[in-house]
Amino acid sequence: MAVFGGSFIGLMLLPVNFPYPAFALLIALNGIGSGMFAAPNSSSIMGSVPASQRGAASGMRSTFQNSGTALSIGVFFSVMIAGLASRLPVTLASGLRQQGVAPGVAHQVAALPPVSSLFAAVLGVNPLGHLLAARGGLAGLPAAARRTLTGREFFPGLISGPFQHGLVIVFVLAAVLAALAALASALRGARPSRPTGTDPPRLTRLPQLSHRPRRGTP
Repeated sequence: MAVFGGSFIGLMLLPVNFPYPAFALLIALNGIGSGMFAAPNSSSIMGSVPASQRGAASGMRSTFQNSGTALSIGVFFSVMIAGLASRLPVTLASGLRQQGVAPGVAHQVAALPPVSSLFAAVLGVNPLGHLLAARGGLAGLPAAARRTLTGREFFPGLISGPFQHGLVIVFVLAAVLAALAALASALRGARPSRPTGTDPPRLTRLPQLSHRPRRGTP
């Protein structure tokens, strides 16, 4: 878990225009740390219960793991959107005004929910052309400004700062949870003794049979 949490700290420190080798190394460390923790942790859980209750223990462990995985997706996007919403409106309105968009129109576009901007960035779509055209924001702008606003570089570059801010919050939360998991694993102690009911059955020693022939037999 220390390796797992350290990879999130490394991801948090990456710049917006990060080099791919550094990103690939951190993702590899993330997977290695997760794999190094998952197998021994599952083995410890299954080895701490009597053999007669291991079926129920395995079902509970799988249920908690699957539920946590599904819940983490909602938590990730909620924290990500909260961090994005704290900076995106100001950054978006300022960037639109710099390109000559009227302040009222820029404020209306920037006040829209950040969820649409997040999914537009993930899908590689620039929504500014549609949003500005619907409010008359493109009328009267120079051709160069219109090309910039509706191009493929302005919108990603504009939201990169708020997007990174949201990711930093998510990575900090993930690193803290990994540290708590590492602490819980360290406080678990040594390998637990074999629970009652898991001792293998003792073998009964059978009497040795004599192979000496009986008297009177050839």
